Amino acid sequence: MSAEGKPEATGVDGSDLTVAIVHGTWHPRIADGLLEGARRTLEASGARVVEYPVPGSFELPVVAQAALTAGADAVVALGVIIRGGTPHFEYVSSAATQGLTEVALRTGKPVGFGVLTLDDEQQGLDRAGLPGSKEDKGAEAAAAALQTALALRVIRG
Repeated sequence: MSAEGKPEATGVDGSDLTVAIVHGTWHPRIADGLLEGARRTLEASGARVVEYPVPGSFELPVVAQAALTAGADAVVALGVIIRGGTPHFEYVSSAATQGLTEVALRTGKPVGFGVLTLDDEQQGLDRAGLPGSKEDKGAEAAAAALQTALALRVIRG
């Protein structure tokens, strides 16, 4: 399982951070699990949280950039892309990944990457932080965004 060796992110103090959760609404059972995991992690850190739902993963980069430009310290981007019988999966996965990377580099602010690219629904259920899930990728993406925002503050003084 891919979670082997992941760092623990307990006790992170995000009380002086504003973090935007930008989340796709496709595949709601999985997407809602990701969102709840991100919310739990950010709430535990004390961060101020704002949420922006978007239709799907393709729309994540533009809204993430707007949130960061408007003053958020970090973004947690959550989405679910499940492989189908056409190349659509590859196009959307690539666009979301590249777009979110560009947003982070362009703004100089972190984007926690919680976009699941899946072969089937069960893979998503295993990673969505639901009861019985093996992983909580929403929580992991939120922890990554928090830790990176704090690291950037240290570097920038």
